Amino acid sequence: MSPQSGPPRRSHPGKPYRRPKKDPVRILAFEALRAVDERDAYANLVLPPLLRKAREDSGFDARDAALTTELVYGTLRLQGTYDAIIAECVDRPLREVDPPVLDVLSLGAHQLLGTRIPTHAAVSASVELARVVLGDGRAKFVNAVLRKIAAADLDTWLERVAPPYDEDPEDHLGVVHAHPRWIVSALWDALGGGRAGIEDLLEADNERPEVTLVARPGRAATDELVAAVGEESALPGRWSPYAVRLAEGGEPGALDAVREGRAGVQDEGSQLVALALAAAPLDGPDRRWLDGCAGPGGKAALLGALAAERGAALLAAEKQPHRARLVERALAGNPGPYQVIAADGTRPPWRPESFDRVLVDVPCTGLGALRRRPEARWRRRPEDLAGFAPLQRGLLREALAATRIGGVVGYATCSPHPAETRAVVDDVLGEARKDQGATAEWIDARPLMPGVPALGEGPDVQLWPHLHGTDAMYLALLRRTG
Repeated sequence: MSPQSGPPRRSHPGKPYRRPKKDPVRILAFEALRAVDERDAYANLVLPPLLRKAREDSGFDARDAALTTELVYGTLRLQGTYDAIIAECVDRPLREVDPPVLDVLSLGAHQLLGTRIPTHAAVSASVELARVVLGDGRAKFVNAVLRKIAAADLDTWLERVAPPYDEDPEDHLGVVHAHPRWIVSALWDALGGGRAGIEDLLEADNERPEVTLVARPGRAATDELVAAVGEESALPGRWSPYAVRLAEGGEPGALDAVREGRAGVQDEGSQLVALALAAAPLDGPDRRWLDGCAGPGGKAALLGALAAERGAALLAAEKQPHRARLVERALAGNPGPYQVIAADGTRPPWRPESFDRVLVDVPCTGLGALRRRPEARWRRRPEDLAGFAPLQRGLLREALAATRIGGVVGYATCSPHPAETRAVVDDVLGEARKDQGATAEWIDARPLMPGVPALGEGPDVQLWPHLHGTDAMYLALLRRTG
């Protein structure tokens, strides 16, 4: 035996070294979680290109993609719950556990407590992942922690780590349903009612949302989309006449109508907002429409198609140039006159009183779309509300100024937080009366969403995932009076 040669490498005496098995599904899921953590990325933007590359390079099939997606989104949705459980199984504060290690532990916890993967497979696959991405030493730590977690089911763990409901209802619901306490409190305030309603809402936030398509009027029909998807996989929209729901997910980008821009992916709540603005009664002409916060272009494309049917022109404005390009792409091929510009709606380049209908779907905390962006619940902070407040009020103020007397403004936001909805409208209308700005009166939005139940006392509308199957979109409709 040469000096350089020797016995096979051993992890410890008596056991030969074994190379870790590379599981492409779990490695990809880990990479997605690291991107979300390290770059503040969103999973719905990070994961699709990773899956495409895996299909091209590694022969990923539909089952691999589905499991990867479940591991990533499930882990992110329930991160707070899993953190509470992991904290019970380690001998140090979680902040002292390296983030990559915590990601592997969370992936393992989700497999053990949130899927039907057998216990031994969940533990062994997670330990193998740890060996590949962390090394053998930390893989032993992962193994020890996951074996402790595997000793009980989720219900048992929740009884152990969640405070009793009677002592602290918000914290109890936050741990059980994986929402930060401040979000539980805010959603409960907005929803009203007792325990059943808020639990239904929190549970709905943790369900995987359906993929919903919109057939842009005059450019595509729902029958075409159903035929392209297949009747066994397509469901009609619940409320929008232009909606088609994909029962089994699928790849919307593979459909001709979507590739050609005649249809798109758009939540039904977003469709209802655009349809209600377009249906609002109007005094006088109906020739010029404005989407003042148009990126990334879903509502603008639907509004543009509706405007074209009436011979009206749409101006779509978006402050960020890269998002304005997305709007241009969404509107490409629209049959009616339209223009897309990069412009700040709080410092508008258009003249006052130029438009008959105006929509401002304002930037917000996004608490109404936690089903689609589960990481947002852990990223947002209560102080973010104060950061958005001046922008939201400024956009609504300028939207009213841009509307002619007798015209209609729609104020929309994908958040049910009271500070981002009714409070903004009340403040702007109150300021206008006091300072002699552009005044307006409420329009009851409920009749403009025909067939949609549980819309509250009005005149504004709040949609809910657990009641309507949509994102929690808010809409206030206002008629300019002076």
